[in-house]
Formats: sequence, structure tokens, C-alpha cells
Amino acid sequence: MTTVLVTGGSGFIAQHCMIALLNAGYDVRTTLRSMTREAEVRANLLAGGVDAGDRLSFVVADLSSDDGWAQAAQGCTYAFHGASPTPSGSQVLEDDWIRPAVEGNLRVLRAARDAGVKRVVLTSAFGAIGAGHDKSLGRPFVETDWSDLGGNIAPYQKSKTLAERASWEFIAREGQGLELTSVNPTMVLGPTLGTDLSHSIRMIKNMLDGQPGNPRINTCIVDVRDVADLHLRAMIDPAGNGERFLATSGDSLWMADIAKLLKARLGTTAAKVSTRVLPNVLIRTLALTNPTMKGIVPLLGVRLDASGDKARSLLGWAPRSPEDAILATVESLVSVGLIPAAR
Repeated sequence: MTTVLVTGGSGFIAQHCMIALLNAGYDVRTTLRSMTREAEVRANLLAGGVDAGDRLSFVVADLSSDDGWAQAAQGCTYAFHGASPTPSGSQVLEDDWIRPAVEGNLRVLRAARDAGVKRVVLTSAFGAIGAGHDKSLGRPFVETDWSDLGGNIAPYQKSKTLAERASWEFIAREGQGLELTSVNPTMVLGPTLGTDLSHSIRMIKNMLDGQPGNPRINTCIVDVRDVADLHLRAMIDPAGNGERFLATSGDSLWMADIAKLLKARLGTTAAKVSTRVLPNVLIRTLALTNPTMKGIVPLLGVRLDASGDKARSLLGWAPRSPEDAILATVESLVSVGLIPAAR
């Protein structure tokens, strides 16, 4: 059996990638910072329809240390690397984001190279493509675009940009034949497998819980199941080597558009959803004391269209619609008991 390493096994995208790999017949090895989460990961995969059994194994490894990474990569033919710091509120300095992201990528790439891994699929982000621009481009972002580090860019997006650039530089300088592909998702929605919510799914839950309005933020959307499918296609298709792929579906939406969709389609489940657009000046004022608000200030009013045409044409990728991803998110929130069912 071919074994694939998936880093950060407690993550939303990582778990859907593991489900896709196991369903496709691969064995999976995943990393955790602590083995205390093994049972949770297995339960989440089971909720996604897969009883992994002995086809799934675990290794303790942390992005901040070399320990465990050689063992994790040993015997693996491919690797998916998506473990990275995400917005949690615990980061104080910009370097709290950047250092673990960059050093973590390099640790995984070195371990993969030394273990003879054929190809690493890096889970990067749209934040490495479309951030730091103070106005819309007048066209969709594509894979040749990079975030402007000299612009007004939040630390998370800056960390993703620097980490991906460092990865490509490593391959060029000392990859020794290791292949690299990156997948750059826009806002990732779709079925949550448990109650530990991703940043994006928490945004939808906040709407359903009755947040008082919506910042004037624009985003494209992609379903997590399609992100996982794109990882598999990028892993095995020869055309994927050395390429970046935007994972995005359909036109961009403003947060208020998402709220209106929820109201229109979900009846009493969306009873608390507000379609109000919050003034930019209010967000900027809140940002003076709220780190979450501070992170979205650079995005206010900027249209962030992105094209998934490359993945469609080169790899035959066929993602779900943004509406399907949004509704699947809500359905899963109901199924795990975080949102009341419609009455």
C-alpha cells in the first residue's frame, strides 16, 4: 500500500484530505502535537464515513521542533503539508505567525526530501496570492499573483506568503528532486466533522448565532471536500508538479450576500441572521482594541475575485458551487449539535 503523510491531523482540511485518501485506497500517517487527540481524529473521520482502523497511524511532531518529522516521513510516497498557525488570538507579535509557518514548512520539506518522498502538496492559502492590495485588480486573481508584502497585509496572510515563498526557494535550492505543488484555497466551508470549528466555519456560526451585522468583506468560497479532491489530483497528476492551484468556486460574495442566502434558504434556522452591513468606520474603531477586527481592516471594501480555471483545465477539477458549500456547512453545524435544527 502507498502511504501518504498528512501533517496536522486535527485540522479541518487535513481530516477531509485523510478521508479522501483512505477512500481512494491509500494508507495515511498523520502528525499531532499530542496523542491525546487521536481518538477525536478517528471519531471525526468516522463521522465523515471512514473507519480508518490500522490504515491510519499517528506520529507526534510539532512545527517548532525537529523531533518526530523524520519518523513521520519515513516510508511515505507523498505528503500533504497544511499544518500552520491560524488565527487563534494567542499571537502577539508578527513573528509569532511567521516563524512557525516558515520554519515548519522547511522542516517538513527537509524530512520529506531525506525520506525519499516523491511529491509534497503544500496547503497554502489565497492569503499568499490576494492580500496586501489596497484595491481590486479589476480581474480575478490567478496563480501567478502574489500577495503584496509592502501593502497593508495582516500577519496571517503575511506568514502564508513568506512560508510558501520559502518552500519554493527550498525546492529550487536544495530539493534534490523532491517535487512540490501548492493548493491555495479561498474561504473553505463545507461539512465540519466535529465541534472544534475552523476559523471560516466559525464565521458562519457567528452569523447564525445573531452577530449584529457583517463587515464589508468580500471572499470567494470553496467546499472542503473539493479542496481535498484537488490535493489528490495535484498529488498524482504529472501536470501538477511545480504548479500552484487556486481552489475556488464561482464568483466572490460579500458577507452580507452570504447572510441573505442563509435567510432565504434556511427558514427558522437563520432566524437570528442579520443582513445589515456594518460601517467601515465601526470596524476600524473596534480594531483599535480587538485583534480579530484589526486583521480584517486591510480587506474592507476590496473585491477579491479569484479564478479556479487552472485546476479545472489542467487537472479536471470540478468543484461544488459556493451555495452548496454554505448550506453543507450549516447542515453539519446542526448535525454536531452546535446549531438548533429547523422547527
